[in-house]
Amino acid sequence: MGDAPAGGVTYAAAGVDTEAGDRAVELMKDAVRATHGPAVLGGVGGFAGLFDLSLVARYRHPLLATSTDGVGTKVAIAQAMDVHDTIGFDLVGMVVDDIVVVGAEPLFMTDYIATGRVVPERMAAVVRGIAAACSETGTALVGGETAEHPGLLGPDEYDVAGAATGIVEADDVLGPERVREGDVVLAMASSGLHSNGYSLVRRVLEVSGWGLEREVAELGRTVGEELLEPTRLYTRPCLELARAEGAAVHAYSHVTGGGLAANLARVLPTGLVAEVDRAAWTVPPVFEMVRRLGGVPWEDLERTLNLGVGMVAVVAPEAVDRALVALGERGVPAWVLGTVQADDGAQGPDVVRGTKGVDGGAVRMRGAYRV
Repeated sequence: MGDAPAGGVTYAAAGVDTEAGDRAVELMKDAVRATHGPAVLGGVGGFAGLFDLSLVARYRHPLLATSTDGVGTKVAIAQAMDVHDTIGFDLVGMVVDDIVVVGAEPLFMTDYIATGRVVPERMAAVVRGIAAACSETGTALVGGETAEHPGLLGPDEYDVAGAATGIVEADDVLGPERVREGDVVLAMASSGLHSNGYSLVRRVLEVSGWGLEREVAELGRTVGEELLEPTRLYTRPCLELARAEGAAVHAYSHVTGGGLAANLARVLPTGLVAEVDRAAWTVPPVFEMVRRLGGVPWEDLERTLNLGVGMVAVVAPEAVDRALVALGERGVPAWVLGTVQADDGAQGPDVVRGTKGVDGGAVRMRGAYRV
């Protein structure tokens, strides 16, 4: 048996600095408190966040909706750029806008950050970003955890995850049950790559030899700045549209991992197919950059990245014009992607059905992309 080091083994010597964790909380607590409304009870630092659910009294049949997610390997870009205040927008977008898909209003969220070494300013920057996005979406950040994992993660590595809960009236739930033949599919523009497909993007940069600091004329900024563009938050525009008189929103689809077709198919009922025109929009330059640098086949790009469409709405045909105007007024560029028709059972590389375990409708991609 070996001898213990002089002074014994301490938690700090094992790589965990609890005082740094406390300093991080001090730096972030004001940003967290700014997301709290009167429904949040208690302060920062409790064992559990408390949220007053008295609001359910105004619901006839309230349903809770919940979702959890992370931001994938986009954190590697943030770490390489030493920019940490935008990752929080990606986390909130990935989690909260999944709840919005069913028509639910987000109530509260918690986050979890694992890191090899707590650098208070870095952790506080991440949480300030989360809190800013929570404020933008009307979501209370009621709790979280920062865990130091020396030996498992490198000193400057971290990962983030979050979970959110929302509420919706049972009669107002959006989804496949509402979609009808003749409905129109609307696209809402993404702000860029959002937070999916970064393993592909990072590999493309590796094989091409392009660095994050490289200036790209068609992007108008460096590669790294483009890749860190925060995820667009659709929460309030989508909720307002769903509640607007005459909007006739039947379903939303959040375009995340798997791309447009795979995610749209999840909100269509069996027996219907969405016919989507690839030429309905111009693919933003960052996606063409990835394709060109890596020689990535279009079909692989289509199954991995959002290609400029971050959220989709399926609406009644008579509501199309009102929906497009409403989204535009809220700062979300939107356009018609295609229509919902009876499914003829066709198969082929351009037809997607049965994605992510959902036994539902299908999506047929037609034409070629414009770049």
